[in-house]
Amino acid sequence: MAHMTVQVVTPDGIKYDHHAAFVLVKTKEGELGIYPGHLELIAVLEIDEMKVRRVDDENHVDWIAVNGGIIEINKDLITIVSDSAERERDIDISRAERAKLRAERELKEAQNTRNIDMEKRAAVALQRAINRIRVGKH
Repeated sequence: MAHMTVQVVTPDGIKYDHHAAFVLVKTKEGELGIYPGHLELIAVLEIDEMKVRRVDDENHVDWIAVNGGIIEINKDLITIVSDSAERERDIDISRAERAKLRAERELKEAQNTRNIDMEKRAAVALQRAINRIRVGKH
């Protein structure tokens, strides 16, 4: 069976490194499904979940919360570079829910005070928390 190597790299190091039969990510242009032999490509990623179907068990899917970044597809090596990423099994859902509540409060405060910079930061924090919760519940 043809396969690809998938690596997710953050400033803290390699967060994921496995062989895969299929990968699904969300780029700025939309969803991108990747099979072995995909055209070479570099794209900007959205804050979203990443789905990896591994080759060692076709029924097993790894879910990863990716907080933006870039994806590079080079032959059968997929490299994702992101500020942060977490595997489903590593996500503390209660912590993510607290982060969501905190971001919602900060977003309301920013909107009430018309602080555009604070509003943008809070919106991104909220998006990241929601993504972590969604991935953690798979």
